[in-house]
Amino acid sequence: MEKVLVVGVSGGQGRLVARRLARKYKVVGVDRDLWTTRPPNIPFYRVDIRKRAFEDVFRKEQPTAVIHLGFVRHFRTESGERYDVNVRGTRRLLDHCRTYGVKQLVVASTGYVYGALVENPHFMDEDYPLGASRNYPEIRDLVEMDTLTTAFMWRNPEVNTVVLRPVNTLGRYVHSAIGTYLRMRRVIVMTGFNPMMQFIHEEDLTEAIVLCIEKDLRGVFNVTGGGEVPVRVAIRETGGRPLSLPEPIARPVVGQLYAAGLFPLPAGAIDYIKYPCTVSGQRFFEASGFRAAFGLRETFQTLRG
Repeated sequence: MEKVLVVGVSGGQGRLVARRLARKYKVVGVDRDLWTTRPPNIPFYRVDIRKRAFEDVFRKEQPTAVIHLGFVRHFRTESGERYDVNVRGTRRLLDHCRTYGVKQLVVASTGYVYGALVENPHFMDEDYPLGASRNYPEIRDLVEMDTLTTAFMWRNPEVNTVVLRPVNTLGRYVHSAIGTYLRMRRVIVMTGFNPMMQFIHEEDLTEAIVLCIEKDLRGVFNVTGGGEVPVRVAIRETGGRPLSLPEPIARPVVGQLYAAGLFPLPAGAIDYIKYPCTVSGQRFFEASGFRAAFGLRETFQTLRG
């Protein structure tokens, strides 16, 4: 039986993935944070992926597959530490995968790495340039992590490496900035703009991640869910009311609210509610047969409590 190491197992998505994998595989969990609801049949190591103890887990457990979900995705962590965890931590993980003979590696990136830009086509494929850093410097660590892993994939063909770029993930267990944004009662939008946004249910993303292991995939794949709607429709469907502000007012207001801890995203994220950042999931469908089981209505309902 294959042994799968889930890095970032204490987070909502990590817990879902670990429990789903445990039906068929031996699973080992790693996280900086305590996993309070750990099933007794899954060994757990509370370690920082940047530390020597993380390599000791590889040495002891000898995993055949690794799923990397251990990123800092929120923006409240100091930017230097966030970059260090996401980039230096990922680099160390990649080194350990090569050193200890890991056969499969799945790294969960994000569709945000393409950036929300006025020139974006609808439904970008995986060959489209990663432009998020141009106007959104706070996300450069995720872009660099994605690029680092893609380079590892080409340089190390003996490791079947997958880079997944899912769209906005919503659910009862996954805590994300977009989820916090949509849970607000009055939700800031840009006057004159209403871009399409895509969403995937946390259970569908779990299934997509597991399919990468089951089908021994290799490559870079966008992962899409039950469809796409304009941002104002998403706000209404999740119980909020759009608050339309002109951009010259919105950017400083968002910056001040973010600094005060009253808004989940920095001002640079405004472009994602101004310009489209939609991706095509066709390549992943052709490689894995994946289809989302949850529609948008079911996905939005997860935010309503």
